[in-house]
Amino acid sequence: MVTFTCGIDTPKIETRLFINNEFVNAKSGKTFECIDPATEEIICLVQEAGQEEVTAAVQAANAAFQSGSPWRTMDGSARRDLLLRFANLVERDQDYLVRLEALDNGKPLGLHGQYGTTVDIGLSVKIIRYFAGWADKLTGKTIPVDGEFFCYTRREPVGVCACIIPWNFPLALFASKLAPALCCGNTVVLKTSEKTPLTALYAAKLIREAGFPAGVVNILSGFGHVGELMTRHPNVDKVALTGSTAVGRKIQQYAAESNLKNVSLELGGKSPMIVLDDADIEEAVSIAHAAVFLNQGQCCCAGSRVYVQESIYDKFVAAAVTKAEAVTIGGAFEADGNFDQGPQIDEIQFKRVMGYINQGKQEGATLATGGKLHGTKGYFIQPTIFTVP
Repeated sequence: MVTFTCGIDTPKIETRLFINNEFVNAKSGKTFECIDPATEEIICLVQEAGQEEVTAAVQAANAAFQSGSPWRTMDGSARRDLLLRFANLVERDQDYLVRLEALDNGKPLGLHGQYGTTVDIGLSVKIIRYFAGWADKLTGKTIPVDGEFFCYTRREPVGVCACIIPWNFPLALFASKLAPALCCGNTVVLKTSEKTPLTALYAAKLIREAGFPAGVVNILSGFGHVGELMTRHPNVDKVALTGSTAVGRKIQQYAAESNLKNVSLELGGKSPMIVLDDADIEEAVSIAHAAVFLNQGQCCCAGSRVYVQESIYDKFVAAAVTKAEAVTIGGAFEADGNFDQGPQIDEIQFKRVMGYINQGKQEGATLATGGKLHGTKGYFIQPTIFTVP
């Protein structure tokens, strides 16, 4: 196990569950390994939530949402100020969070203008501040109706929101689920991905430091069954998931089989790009390159297919190959860390991508560049382009 890396004292990393403003261990005693995808080494052991922790977190969130509680009686301007304070704390600790997320997720730091965790943590601050600005601006409507009646709508919080986030943009997706829910006055039980729990657990410290009342935010670490327990819980009023289509179907099923709770889903897709002969080739190649290779290709909207008009096909392919072969690959804390591409998130994703590459070869596509693992350790894969004229 790593004991000190990238300026982070790993034994001091927060690995406990955050329930009712307290950090607690799982009552089952279960933990799971958090792996550095750049080195395949264990970073730390994280507490694994189970039924008891889900029950406790939902109870805490439900209590915090009761009429007359400090959270329910708080003005929108006060919720705004809490969110702004939280954003300021994330910004204050940005350097640590940038390194922690790179260690946990494997993506580059992005300190030299390229994409990396520096971008993601900065974006997280902006997301929180954006929704903070809405907290005192949630208005209803007055509706003209016949007769001597006064008709109006009033926007009210839904209640206890179960938020489930994936591993590809850990803190940014944490912010994009948490901030709008809190802005509107809801309480939250949030499950992180078992692959990347660390930055959310650190952010829990900042939630408490910012002054949010107990029970308003609860953060659980664990595997898919934790999300199922949250979704089936009768005292959860809404579920918000960012994840795969397969998991999205299950979430709808669990919600329907319990209390028909409100569900919102942000799921994956396979996005094509079309390039016609009047396009600026250099610009089109740059856009296509970013669309598929950003974040090691681990985006729900990755542009993994490109259709190019025949008259510019060869020129486009040559330029795309040149750009892909110029990509630098390495770990965030290797040498000076000035790399464009890091590893896949874990062995499962690594094998899946290599499987797709082998499938492409078997099905007759032409391998234009890449297609191999990079280095001798870590889940690194060369940027890969197949052509099908």
